[in-house]
Amino acid sequence: MNLTRRTILASTALAASPIGGSALAQTSTPASGANAAQNAQPQQAPGFYRYMIGDIEVTAINDGFARRPLEGFVRNAELPQVQEAMEEAFLPTDALPITFNTLVLNQGGRITLIDTGNGNMGAPTTGQWMSNFRAAGFDPSQVNSVVISHFHGDHINGLRLKDGTAVFPNAEIMVPSAEWAFWMDDARMNQAPDGMKGAFQNVRRVFGPVANDVKRYEADKEVVSGLTSVAAYGHTPGHTAYMLSSGNDRLMIMSDTTNHPALFVRNPDWAAVFDMDADQARQTRRRMLDMAASERAQVAFYHAPFPSTGHIAKEGDGYRFVPVQWTIG
Repeated sequence: MNLTRRTILASTALAASPIGGSALAQTSTPASGANAAQNAQPQQAPGFYRYMIGDIEVTAINDGFARRPLEGFVRNAELPQVQEAMEEAFLPTDALPITFNTLVLNQGGRITLIDTGNGNMGAPTTGQWMSNFRAAGFDPSQVNSVVISHFHGDHINGLRLKDGTAVFPNAEIMVPSAEWAFWMDDARMNQAPDGMKGAFQNVRRVFGPVANDVKRYEADKEVVSGLTSVAAYGHTPGHTAYMLSSGNDRLMIMSDTTNHPALFVRNPDWAAVFDMDADQARQTRRRMLDMAASERAQVAFYHAPFPSTGHIAKEGDGYRFVPVQWTIG
């Protein structure tokens, strides 16, 4: 991979530190009486959404959002171009609201997580994951496997709280071999610039206590039943996507192949600041979006608006994300 100091530092900002933002309103007891309307605070229902892929129940779990300043977010596009794309998508033109959505697979009572959210180490507008997970009827002790796509903090920090507590005590932890080889290399960490060392240290904070038990998987392997790893390198050295298959149904789990679809599905050659190898990330993005569009496959993204699942349509030189029809039952 063509890793420069600039791209590495930019890409690890998310892994090493939280993104700023205003706090999400928490659910509270509604005000009563004449002052109820003026005292009312915005409230949301729990952020989970279930759908079926063949016989596999998939539940999207939301972990809130964070605001990322728009300037400098796309490395190879001028700010007015990015602002135009945001305006066309009815999004703010000063900052990008980045959502965080993990997946829970329920296969006859066997529970697998794909990534874990920010834990208690993210921006004030994150940290919703556990309450939403429990609201969906799950408990951390039930989790059999945790499958990690890559080692940025918003994907791994939910494994271990800030005080060191392991969140899923009964789960096997499964990670991409290529990602492990990069981030757990002591020589590489020692040679890294100061701005990148925090990301290496965070990986060791999360995985160090269980390093001997962490299972590593290769690309194009069935990680758990029905879930096959897909090499999607570029965002990070071992960034991994997945194909979930059951019966005639398939779900392409894109992980961070794109950040917000309004920017990187519509403009697949744009490079996000977090992409460690921008050229490889672009090639990966086009390959996977082409596959999803041509096969009319359902897709799921980590950073798409909740519930972050839909389809990809070809549109000019780019693509369009078409959200699923929300259904009940």
